[in-house]
Amino acid sequence: MATPTYTLFVGTFIHLPRKPTGADAKWRPALEIHHGALWVSNADGKIAGYDWSFSPVDGDVKALTEKLGLSGKVTEVVRAREERNEFFFPGFIDTHIHAPQYPNSGIFGSSTLLDWLETYTFPLESSFSDTSKARAVYSRVISRTLANGTTTAAYFATIHVPATNLLASLCHAAGQRALIGRVCMDNPAFCPSYYLDPSPESSITKSKETIAHIHSLDPEGTLIHPILTPRFAPTCSPSALSGLASLAKSYTPPLHIQTHLSENKNEISLVRDLFPESKDYTSVYDDFGLLTPRTILAHAVHLSPAERSLIADRGAKVSHCPASNSALGSGICAVRRLINAGVEVGLGTDVSGGRASAIETGEDGESEGEEVLSVEEGLYLATRGGASVVDLAGEIGGFEVGMCFDAQMGEVGALFG
Repeated sequence: MATPTYTLFVGTFIHLPRKPTGADAKWRPALEIHHGALWVSNADGKIAGYDWSFSPVDGDVKALTEKLGLSGKVTEVVRAREERNEFFFPGFIDTHIHAPQYPNSGIFGSSTLLDWLETYTFPLESSFSDTSKARAVYSRVISRTLANGTTTAAYFATIHVPATNLLASLCHAAGQRALIGRVCMDNPAFCPSYYLDPSPESSITKSKETIAHIHSLDPEGTLIHPILTPRFAPTCSPSALSGLASLAKSYTPPLHIQTHLSENKNEISLVRDLFPESKDYTSVYDDFGLLTPRTILAHAVHLSPAERSLIADRGAKVSHCPASNSALGSGICAVRRLINAGVEVGLGTDVSGGRASAIETGEDGESEGEEVLSVEEGLYLATRGGASVVDLAGEIGGFEVGMCFDAQMGEVGALFG
């Protein structure tokens, strides 16, 4: 057996603590700041140990490795430079991003959601039948998100299997952890004729093709996971919705699911007209078997107390997209109410409804009269919260031993002078 080797990271490490089991609504996260050394296995990228008593400024690395029994086993030392106020921080987790919409970032004007889809989104996404264009855009998206500290992303792609499979391959090659979803939309009453699946059966079959590609690309699911992606209820026929639910359940563990929920009041009215037999928008997904512990619901801006309770009861998660909600005039998500209801919440950029491919944690975030989210809570949602939303809370989001070292190096620059 080969001798294990490690990479040693030295400097300041900052993360948020795990939420204690059974914590009440008054619990608030506080930054944990450690100065010292942490070592990561080169075999699997997991944290093997740390020593917070080690001085990152004048400590003797050789003496440290001897003390820890790592002599001759450390292949590289990576330092966060104290003079530049650099620090290690967990990678951000973007729980909702439309990879093909990156070229449209910031072009929201005075559009509402439904106008935005018809005028900008569908025409752009339809062009990804050209895989050369898909390669150019997806390569930029992955590069930019990684540069912004996003080490994990839940991507909406397009209806095109070759382009979606390409996105998965590019993420894998770049080392970005990702959930990749081929978008399903087969309702001709809402989807444009030039951009839709021709039938419910086609939605299922094409989704299976992408699932098979991802499983062949990453059989162990180390980095890349498939995620079923009904765009949102109006774009899908009842047969497609029920078929996708059955497809998710046919795998062990069940496949992840991502979709949109209650982003805009006009959208909610449309759903009410299309699905009159369902109690509310959230119940549409529940009635078709799509509201599961593996489901990520983007936006969830306009929810009733009953809908929040239903989401919590089913164990579904929410991706909060503050930049997009503001840009498209969708409204303010009552994040505190979701959290207090027991719903796991993460942050999403929602490119291109959101203006940037970087996670933004600063926002008012609450309904009038409620306590706003603190900076620490925003950072928690961007890391620990996001990890819970994508079902990787035991693997990413913090610096505990045994977790993957998905990290970024931050820098606040010189504090004086």
